[in-house]
Amino acid sequence: MKFISWNVNGLRAVAGKNFEEAFNTLDADFFCLQETKMQAGQLDMAFLGYQSYWNYADKKGYSGTAIYTKHTPLSVQYGMGIDEHDHEGRLITLEYADFYLVCCYTPNSQDGLKRLDYRMQWEDDFRRYLMALDEKKPVILCGDLNVAHEEIDLKNPKSNRMNAGFTDQEREKMTTLLGSGFTDSFRHFYPTLEGAYSWWSYRFHAREKNAGWRIDYFIVSNRLVPQLESASIHNEIFGSDHCPVEIRLNQ
Repeated sequence: MKFISWNVNGLRAVAGKNFEEAFNTLDADFFCLQETKMQAGQLDMAFLGYQSYWNYADKKGYSGTAIYTKHTPLSVQYGMGIDEHDHEGRLITLEYADFYLVCCYTPNSQDGLKRLDYRMQWEDDFRRYLMALDEKKPVILCGDLNVAHEEIDLKNPKSNRMNAGFTDQEREKMTTLLGSGFTDSFRHFYPTLEGAYSWWSYRFHAREKNAGWRIDYFIVSNRLVPQLESASIHNEIFGSDHCPVEIRLNQ
């Protein structure tokens, strides 16, 4: 089974570029999107053989997630069941016989770390949510998790320390999550690979220079690791300031 995750930074914007071509070329079983920035009815984009599930933010033009899938889920949940977290369209969970698939767009701590305290609460509640799922069956979590975990995960760690996405607090929350029975699939295959990024600022020709961050992940329950076949980053695909990331699972 092939899984793709992509923060499209506005689906209507990327739809006018190469989204459909990329979607068809990647030909995934599951195609998870973050930052769709849409409301219901704003874009009619269907693909033959796929069902789609959408979680829209209350605020227009903000956040939002979606999943296209070739496989009918047993159940669908939007949000994590905590009102404080469930108005920004950040979470979709599909249940299948052998796993849960969770598509997530983690809140950004923002300039000046204005939202860091909220982010910390989100992290704690979300970890508890994932661990509760994991008690029932294995979890595949994907999305823009808005953190570069280790120094190897961004081009300029020293100058970015304590900036949003690379604060000690955010990195520690990721360490705690991975210590709770989960594996970063990309680092499982490439523990020391440098220069592997999934997001680049639109400024300063960052993508051209590969001055990026790896903040888009597939994180899986440890007991799924033997079924992982590969993990990859599609930095050849443009259209957003992020690129798609992928895993293949022998399922």
